[in-house]
This record gives sequence, C-alpha cells and structure tokens, in this order.
Amino acid sequence: MPIRSRPKPGSPRPAEALPPAAIADPRGVSEALEAWFPAAARDLPWRRHRSGYGALVSELMLQQTQVGRVIGAFARFMERFPTPCALAEASEHEVLAAWQGLGYYRRARLLHGAARAVRDLHGGTVPATAAELQALPGIGRYTAGAIASIVHGERVPIVDGNVLRVVSRLAAHPARAGSPPDERWAWREASRLVEAADRPGVLNEGLMELGATVCTPAAPKCGSCPLRAQCRARAAGSAADIPRPRRAAPRRAVHWHALVDIGPGGVALERRPARGLWAGMLQPPTVEADAPVEAGGLERSWGVAIREVGAFTHVTSHRDVHFRVFVPAAAAARPDADGVLRVPAEQLASQPLSNAAWRVLEAARVPVRTPPSASAGRAGRSAPTGS
Repeated sequence: MPIRSRPKPGSPRPAEALPPAAIADPRGVSEALEAWFPAAARDLPWRRHRSGYGALVSELMLQQTQVGRVIGAFARFMERFPTPCALAEASEHEVLAAWQGLGYYRRARLLHGAARAVRDLHGGTVPATAAELQALPGIGRYTAGAIASIVHGERVPIVDGNVLRVVSRLAAHPARAGSPPDERWAWREASRLVEAADRPGVLNEGLMELGATVCTPAAPKCGSCPLRAQCRARAAGSAADIPRPRRAAPRRAVHWHALVDIGPGGVALERRPARGLWAGMLQPPTVEADAPVEAGGLERSWGVAIREVGAFTHVTSHRDVHFRVFVPAAAAARPDADGVLRVPAEQLASQPLSNAAWRVLEAARVPVRTPPSASAGRAGRSAPTGS
C-alpha cells in the first residue's frame, strides 16, 4: 500500500482540504470596495502619512485593541520613537513604558525586536516586500501583507478577523474563527480578491474597514453595505450567524494580593518575571495564589502589619485576576525586600506599569495622575491570522 507522508510545516495544503464555498464575483467585489473605501475611510493618523514604519507600529498596536485607544497611543509612541533606529536604541523598559495602556505587551517586545532587525539588516528602512517583512522577528503573514500592500501596493492578501467575516458572509460560508481550515480558506478567497483588484492596498484596507464599520459581528448594516448585491449571506438572511463563534478557551481564576507601600523614596515596586502575564513590567509587591490568602500569611510574607483598602477583578483573555489591595497598617514603611525599588510618585507615569497595576494604585488612593494611555478598559480590533 502507498505510504502517506505528512506535509512539512508551512507547506501548501491540498485544495480538497479546504471548504468548497467561494466568492462568486471577485472582480465585482474588488471594484465595489476600491470605489467605496476612499470616501468611507475614517481619518486615522497612520493614514495621513503612509510609511512602512508608521504602518508597522500601527498594525501591531491595532491587534486586538480598539482603534480609539490606539489613536492617542500611536501619536505619543511616534513622537517618542520617530524612526526605527530610535526605537531600536531604546531600552525594553522605555518601550514597555511607552506601550502601557495598550495591553498584550508581547507586541511591544516584538516591535522592539523588529526595529532592531530593521536597523541592523536594512539600514534603518522598513522593507517594502512581504517576503522581507515576514523575515523580521515577530512579523507574520498578515502584518507583512498589510504593510507591503497598503504602503507599497504589493499584490498580496491579508486576513484578520474582519476580513474573515466579510469573505465568509460574501460566500455564505459558516466559518468559525480560529479554525485552521476556515482560516486557510479565507486566505485563499482573499488571494482571489487581491488578484482581481486594480489597487491591492485599497482593496485590503477596504476589507478591514468594511468589517470594522459596516459588516460588524453583531447587527451588520447590510442596507448600507457596498457589497450587498454580491453577498450570499445577506440574500439568505444568514449574515448575522456568520462566522460561527470561536470556541471559548478555558478560563482560570487567580487571586493576587498587592501591597501599596509609600515611603520616603516613593512607591515600592517590583519587576514581574521575564515570562508570563505582564512579563517584565513593574507592579506593587504582589502575592499570587490560586485561592485567597489570609491576612496573617500576607503579613508574614511582607513583614509588616496590613489593612485592606480595596478589591477588583481584572479580566484578561484567559484569566479572571481577583485583586485585593493592602497598605501597611502603620505609618512607617516596611524594610524593602530584595528586588524592590522605590519610585517617586511624580515619576510613575514614565514607568512600565500595566493597567492592572494602575488600578491597584488607584484603589490605594496613591496621589498620582494616571497617564491617558493607561485608562481602564480594553476591547479589540480583530486579531490577524498569521500575525
């Protein structure tokens, strides 16, 4: 009998492995979107002056983050690091501080690594082709395609959650976000659209804009959609049911106990481990556990009598982090443990603190002004497939 070998990772999948649904009129879809987008596009700062570096920064910031939260953060980040070389020369501490409020801090580290590669391998100029961009550390197919097509006009597709939703509805294909076969199918259909386009970058940005503003997950505005004539899901009355919801990942509840200790040298902070949630960020000394810890155990751990001043729950993608916030019961500050540093209150805004750490400080009524980038709340633009 014949031997069936596994395909190498990254090798093309056989066509029969993909769902058979297809967009009926790629040329008509492309023409309609290329006509619609220039007038419908939102005025966003990274669209006013197109550059590879600006696109690199904005695309990484926009992954799973609301556009409204990125607008201010993008301007501040670009002012602080106006070129790839300026970003490459900065310390990780500075980059994380500039990124605070956007969440998903791994993206900041990926952007930092990409900037260093641009400096070292490309003379400080962000590459123009998708192949060269995808060779940068942390840059996948989506981000590379977005920069290469939107900034430089290269004929390459992109797929994020918005694009997957649009093409799935056009073909009336009940795709499921996060399903590898459905994501490969979406890349195939996006490739067909970009091949039919006159301006691939306009098409790609139009697909994302349509998904973000018209072809939304809930209550799509089908009556004002420029693709309503081509949309099979609209004709079938099934647009609101496509794509199917992503299978929920198991969630974990954890209990974190934070001590806000203000002494003569400032607020006591410690650095989080290099891996895991909020890796490398600063936070008030924290005891992490799977269950609440009694006050006596915390006092032994911290070496000081304490009183509780607040509590809240911070929701991340896979965890419910239940915080309890304490301060020393006595006026005198405790002796600092190894690894604890003191930061004056007026300098906290320049430190890499997560939104959760800012909420801890607020619960303890620390007299600081929370920076705009660290305002509470987070929701997402669609996650890319292939980064």
